[in-house]
Amino acid sequence: MSKFSKLGLRRAAGAVAIASAAVVGLAGMGVGEAAGAPLPNGYKNATGIDGESIQTWRTGENAYPIPTVANNPASRGFVISGTYTAKASAGVGGKLAVKYLVGCQVDVTDITLDISAAITATAATLSGSLSLPLKPGQVAIVDITDKDFSDSGVAAVQLSQLSFNLNQCGGFASARSAVKTIGAKGYSTDDGKLSGEGTLIQSTLYGKPFSIG
Repeated sequence: MSKFSKLGLRRAAGAVAIASAAVVGLAGMGVGEAAGAPLPNGYKNATGIDGESIQTWRTGENAYPIPTVANNPASRGFVISGTYTAKASAGVGGKLAVKYLVGCQVDVTDITLDISAAITATAATLSGSLSLPLKPGQVAIVDITDKDFSDSGVAAVQLSQLSFNLNQCGGFASARSAVKTIGAKGYSTDDGKLSGEGTLIQSTLYGKPFSIG
């Protein structure tokens, strides 16, 4: 069975772990009890050459617009909720990371996490609602949170009314979720290095794009 070691894996700070789940709940301004527009559930199964697998689910995802403090055409907001889950086969450990792609006057339908020249933001460094100073033509990759799962384990992240504010963005805007999983047998990230045995499994489950205001 082959072994591998890979540099450069960054562990996002501020993940909130409760038992086997990470939960983020930031109340959006003015959301009240409004119901979100439901988005389709999703599922993806990634396998290795030795039969290892990591399954990923996206369930209960919804999004809806909200007013912003600025209250002008170049500022808008939205709230998202959803549950994102990963389950690995026996002996496989790894990480589940939830991200969002947000574009200003950009259709994010065919945009992936490997886009160059994208703005990056980390939810853990922000309080309250997330403010993104996006100009027309720009795309942001927002790291929401991540969660490790142990051998034969399950990792889950639940978002509850997480709000985004877009500033400087006039015209059309859109967003979509991206759930990234990475894992292997003997998965380890000691000393900033990624190591393990067998196949390194990487998978990204993208959500359905939705318009923002």
